[in-house]
Amino acid sequence: MSPNIKNRTLFTGDNLDIMRGMNSESVDLIYLDPPFNSNKHYSAPIGSEAAGAAFKDTWTLADVDLAWHGLIADEEPALYAIIDAAGHSHSKSMKSYLIMMAIRLLEMRRILNETGSIYLHCDPTASHYLKMAMDSVFGSSNFRSEIVWRRSNAHNKLAKQFGPIHDTLLFYTKGSRFTFQPRRRPYTAAYVKKSFPRSDDHGVYQSNVLTGSGTRTGESGDRWRNYDPTPHGRHWAIPEKIRKHVNPDSKPLSLHDILEKMDAMGLILHPKKSGGMPRYKQYFSSSEGILNQDIWAFQPGTQGVLWDSAEGIDEDVKWLDSEPERVGYPTQKPLGLLKRIVLSSSNEGDLILDPFCGCATALVAAEDLNRRWIGIDLSPRAADLVKLRLKKGGELFYQIRHRSDIPQRTDQGDLIPYRNHKHALYGKQEGQCAGCMTHFPFRNLTLDHVIPRAKGGTDHVSNLQLLCNACNSSKGQGSQEELVAKLIYQGVRQ
Repeated sequence: MSPNIKNRTLFTGDNLDIMRGMNSESVDLIYLDPPFNSNKHYSAPIGSEAAGAAFKDTWTLADVDLAWHGLIADEEPALYAIIDAAGHSHSKSMKSYLIMMAIRLLEMRRILNETGSIYLHCDPTASHYLKMAMDSVFGSSNFRSEIVWRRSNAHNKLAKQFGPIHDTLLFYTKGSRFTFQPRRRPYTAAYVKKSFPRSDDHGVYQSNVLTGSGTRTGESGDRWRNYDPTPHGRHWAIPEKIRKHVNPDSKPLSLHDILEKMDAMGLILHPKKSGGMPRYKQYFSSSEGILNQDIWAFQPGTQGVLWDSAEGIDEDVKWLDSEPERVGYPTQKPLGLLKRIVLSSSNEGDLILDPFCGCATALVAAEDLNRRWIGIDLSPRAADLVKLRLKKGGELFYQIRHRSDIPQRTDQGDLIPYRNHKHALYGKQEGQCAGCMTHFPFRNLTLDHVIPRAKGGTDHVSNLQLLCNACNSSKGQGSQEELVAKLIYQGVRQ
């Protein structure tokens, strides 16, 4: 679905309201770095570029709409059970934090493209509870990886525990078809020295096998010169990359012809003792680097200079202890971390959303890598930081759109006047008010928007309900969740 928000738009406001106004399936990649429920208060140092940015990361039930829990209980019973269990096993604070996160994750599921991905950045404070919530919202079968990122070198301030130096990224997809381009990282200098001990005029190299395990019939099992792989329980297995190197025109050559060409090019290492099998020279300059695994840690001594122009090679992800990109924002993440995520799970032109954008690292990464982006943050300071950080990379030739309104969805077609749905809703609700659940005659029920239009709600029938006059008056411009909570508190509804 086409997005209803233009590229390079930054919203200041509650991300729940703003996401409710976004078109369904309009975002290709979501990265979120929400508060971690760390029981801390954060503020940027005076004099830093992020001065004025602050937030608390301590959660109580007073901080969330209690009625969100009721909505989740009605529509997502498995998710409700997870949140309720967290309240018993951990604390009321964790329960309220998960309520805040869950209602937003449900909205992210709606706006994420069917081939899209989502990365939730957290730490061990709540990562295990969030993993269960993500399993419920996106489906356990769509869990792809739990990535451990080492955010610092050491932590020596705490006694009687191992130093907490890592964060967790929970990687999920919307479905089984999704964009994924696994990236590689450079080898370390120590690895190169140890693993490529030989050299010739073409550079350093290691010897590698020309055979694979198991015997074969046909050409791959036939003798070449004086070498017979079958008695060794093996067969000829020339890597495809070597085949293309010695036969760039893809001419029809037999396996033995390729071996002959390799030998003529000086690529084959013949054994000094009889009975051995030949190997080939694998040059470091032709190596592809190491595929990223699910532990991301800075490797001092990485030979990154050798990979400046190599396709698919990432910069190593450094921490921010003394990085020039630091702007003083609390909980800032390094640009290399976000670039790895964006490169791995999106294509040029895709739309990236960061609903807790803070100092805008994800947006800077998206801009640098030719992706479109939308950011949301409660703090007006975020808008200033986006402009500041993007200007650092060069002159701004485009307009960053800063909005504080709620977008209006355009993905529901031409809607008929919403008042025309009253008869159908009366039958659907069996004459009952959607608030107090009391039966009323048709004339005593009024149309209401479940999510107010001022908070991103639409005139679509799925966002309409019938309320009695008393409930409609009590609800006002509030949400349905607030109305239900109020009626329960008053004893009007069970």
